[in-house]
Amino acid sequence: MKWSADLAYVVGLITTDGSLSKDGRHIDFTSKDINLIRTFAGVLKLKNKIGLKSSSYGKGKTYYRIQFGNVKFYHFLVDIGLTPNKTKTLGSLTIPKEYFIDFLRGHLDGDGYTFSYWDKRWKSSFMLYTGFISASKPHLEWIQKEIKTLWKLDGALNFSGRSTYHLMYAKKSSVALLEKVYYKDCLPCLERKQSKIMQSMGIIRQEAQVV
Repeated sequence: MKWSADLAYVVGLITTDGSLSKDGRHIDFTSKDINLIRTFAGVLKLKNKIGLKSSSYGKGKTYYRIQFGNVKFYHFLVDIGLTPNKTKTLGSLTIPKEYFIDFLRGHLDGDGYTFSYWDKRWKSSFMLYTGFISASKPHLEWIQKEIKTLWKLDGALNFSGRSTYHLMYAKKSSVALLEKVYYKDCLPCLERKQSKIMQSMGIIRQEAQVV
């Protein structure tokens, strides 16, 4: 398969919220956000039915899912480092440097997060953090290394205490990274997350002008 920005984004989504079946053919993508499922399907031009899946972690919780079979795409994903039952065994992936930021946007939409707040210790100080989550420490170590190599940005890797690890970027590094993640308009992404981030980035830009 030929790499592209859109394909790298989809790989990021599959890396976080997707799974490969053991039959060597089928791929599943699950999300609590129907719009992310539709974006995923749109990028891959899938016409498959979107179904519902009950959560194994909480009664009454359901998620949206789409499944499809594609042997060529399945083998492509295996070749770059994904495997069935990848949750705790995931390591580095073979992602072209020029598309790593698109992969990272998919990773952020799948299992990443941002949060912001006003720090009362400092006058007019608005904080914005960006985090990536995985049950595999080696996988986040790889992402941490790639971000450092490509953009000289430092992130802190910590164990959450609930079988997951968090790779966190604080204010300056967070802003610099997010500016790269959303490097142009009309990129495939989870729009509600992007909108929240853009609002926070706007506050930070206004803060910089005041200073």
